[in-house]
Amino acid sequence: MGAVTTTSHVAFRSAAPSRSDARTQSDHPDASDPDGPPPPPQVALSPAERAVVSSAEHALLDERRLLSAEELAALAALPDGAVMALASLAHQVRLAWCGPEVEIEGILSAKTGGCPEDCHFCAQSSRFDTPVKATPFLDPADVLAAARETAALGASEFCIVLAVRGPDERTIQRILDLVPLIRDETGLNVAVSAGILSEDQARRLAEGGVHRYNHNVETARSHFPSIVSTHSWDERAETCRLVKAHGMELCCGALINVGESDAQRVELLTQLQELEPTEVPVNFLNPRPGTPLGDQPILGAWEAIRWIALFRLALPSVILRYAGGREVTLRDLQAIGMTAGINALIVGNYLTTLGRSAEEDLQMLDDLRMPIGALTAAL
Repeated sequence: MGAVTTTSHVAFRSAAPSRSDARTQSDHPDASDPDGPPPPPQVALSPAERAVVSSAEHALLDERRLLSAEELAALAALPDGAVMALASLAHQVRLAWCGPEVEIEGILSAKTGGCPEDCHFCAQSSRFDTPVKATPFLDPADVLAAARETAALGASEFCIVLAVRGPDERTIQRILDLVPLIRDETGLNVAVSAGILSEDQARRLAEGGVHRYNHNVETARSHFPSIVSTHSWDERAETCRLVKAHGMELCCGALINVGESDAQRVELLTQLQELEPTEVPVNFLNPRPGTPLGDQPILGAWEAIRWIALFRLALPSVILRYAGGREVTLRDLQAIGMTAGINALIVGNYLTTLGRSAEEDLQMLDDLRMPIGALTAAL
């Protein structure tokens, strides 16, 4: 099936200014950009704007159907005063389509740095001068120890991540050796993220017990060449299709704030609808020193809440996971994201950046009365 692009003529609103750096975030907690004009004040929605939200509610909760590109574009164009209405609807959609449970996952970078690809946001690329240097594949005992720590948190999923274009034979065999060890020792479902796959590799990983395979498309097909030149969006999409064809659950996520427009974010949502992933991690750019996007301003928290809600409204049945960048982007608003459509968390640290403590996330779920459980695709 061909890629979907947005053809709507909806006029997107101007995005609020983004925060410029970590110092700005702490020194000016209430300003999107202290050096620029403040964002306009929120105002009550007009009858026409309320009707856009109401129409989406009817489609998702009464008709139980996906929203079209045009409907998503209309939601994305709503003013800032609509963000909590979008979040409230997204929370109801999440409960109606997926239930109340939240899935917890731990991830481990089992092979860090030295990647030959040139993803402009990634500190693990060998093409950029970053503090992250290549390290060998971790010892199986270290991987198993990390899996035990993840299981102790009440998690149900453990993802082994490798910084490679795609796995060679030695890497495939190491993964196939690790999966049953982790599964039998901890009871965790094992996910893998190891780049672009061939059909034979996808088959072998599925037969070897890999529960989910992560392969993010990151951004819209039309924007992808602006952030990666060493492989194409279509190559990533083909790996996603192979994952599903061989019976693994597909985890296919997005990275927000890599220079894309609102229209391209809507384009991405429609393309994810086509790929039909089980899980969608939502990452927000945390600019890494030495990468081409290292000076990109951090997305504003209110804008992040808007797009979390829109991801849920576009993809009502998926496991929508809080992933990288949420701490620096949302700060104290992370709980709002949990009531704007999120129903899964990566806890602990990420691949090359620190997350907040697992205890803080578990306390947040307890405060929100959200039970922890294993999830799969909602039908």
